[in-house]
Amino acid sequence: MTNIKFGTDGWRAILNKDFTYENTDKVINAIALYVYNEAKFDKKILIGYDPRNKADEFAFYIAKKLANFGFEVEVSSKIVATPVLAYSALLKNAYAIMLTASHNPPEYLGIKFIPPYGGPAEDYMVKDIVNNLENSFSSTTSAKEYQEVSFDEDYFEHIKKIIDIEKIKQAGIEINYDGHHGAAAKLFKQILDKYDIPNNSQNMERDINFGGHMPDPKEKYLPELKQLCIKNHKIGLSNDGDGDRFGVFDEEGNFVSANDIIAMLLQHLVKNKKFTGKLAKTVGASAMLDLYAKQNNIEVIETPVGFKWLGSAMRKNEVIIAGEESGGLSIKGHIPEKDGILANLLIMEMLAYNNKTLVELHKEFLQSLCRNFINNRIDLKLESKEEQDEIINKFKTYTNIGEYRIDKTNTMDGLKLYLNDGSTILIRKSGTEPLLRIYIESDKEEKMLEFENTIKQLC
Repeated sequence: MTNIKFGTDGWRAILNKDFTYENTDKVINAIALYVYNEAKFDKKILIGYDPRNKADEFAFYIAKKLANFGFEVEVSSKIVATPVLAYSALLKNAYAIMLTASHNPPEYLGIKFIPPYGGPAEDYMVKDIVNNLENSFSSTTSAKEYQEVSFDEDYFEHIKKIIDIEKIKQAGIEINYDGHHGAAAKLFKQILDKYDIPNNSQNMERDINFGGHMPDPKEKYLPELKQLCIKNHKIGLSNDGDGDRFGVFDEEGNFVSANDIIAMLLQHLVKNKKFTGKLAKTVGASAMLDLYAKQNNIEVIETPVGFKWLGSAMRKNEVIIAGEESGGLSIKGHIPEKDGILANLLIMEMLAYNNKTLVELHKEFLQSLCRNFINNRIDLKLESKEEQDEIINKFKTYTNIGEYRIDKTNTMDGLKLYLNDGSTILIRKSGTEPLLRIYIESDKEEKMLEFENTIKQLC
């Protein structure tokens, strides 16, 4: 079998190398067989695509193929964000297929399978699909014609019920927005413009190369947005290629980490919107979240890294907010899938409720915790699973990292080390790229540099 590997969020591969029509046929046959075994032809299959090269071509190719099998198929008439398609799957009790490689480099394309609950597929579902890869799907049912539809309107109607957009408008908030040439850009701006919310928007048009940057809303890929925030003293918001992640700059041009944003939004939802329930966070997320939860008697559910685990926690528990350190979140009353559009609106809503700047809110929040939380991540490119395992196993033998003692370990996802000064180090394999990811959290910049140098030497 040609190289088809499913990671934590579907199948992603380099276009025209492993992502080919031949391999796509195998994956779609496998998905068709899974859907048929679960629901026969009783559920629709929805198809969406982000701005990547040939994503639209593959989407319509897949739509025709599934309709010919006899499935009722709706395909997006335009570029659509992953959370929008996921919400449509929930609303219509349908399966969905999203053509995206999320934040991966522009040369990648991928297929994300979304079950009717509107979140990432569970492991057992993916296992069934993988087991079907060498099987063919045949049907005696008459072929159908696929339908082209827009999924945006239903999503917008839902968002209006969970975000107080009128309050944002009345607060007179003005923002900077970098669409990052991604799938969320036009819909998010349409929401802002519909409510006459002032915005300085840039990089809104489709570009298969995402402006020459990685389609990942990190500080280093958003230099224009950073400078705009410094210039006009407004917050800056952005999303990734398929609209499920967010990135934030404050009014002084400082990048605010996803950990800080999720923690502040937890406070906003509890204090201002009176949400009750639990906090769901990944093992890679900051201890800042744990500390705030402890101070406010909120139970914490900790999961492995990857929103599929958080989505599962949301479906099984009453969760106030579910968040991961890479810029993904969702809240109670929404889909069990990360949503960058929702995140942007929540941040604006938080500012409106508090009538303060993000700089002010961030400072006050950190002061309330009485501890600094500084985070960084090192990515080691290691193609071989054996090389990755070797480094993880090496760290299992250490009793100290530099001068700091390892007090305990956690093997929920990779290896997490808890040091005697309160710092933590998580070493885990990426589920989407050939990388070993090393997450470091400490309370001082000088310690962070010390840890980074020590870890690179130990690797």
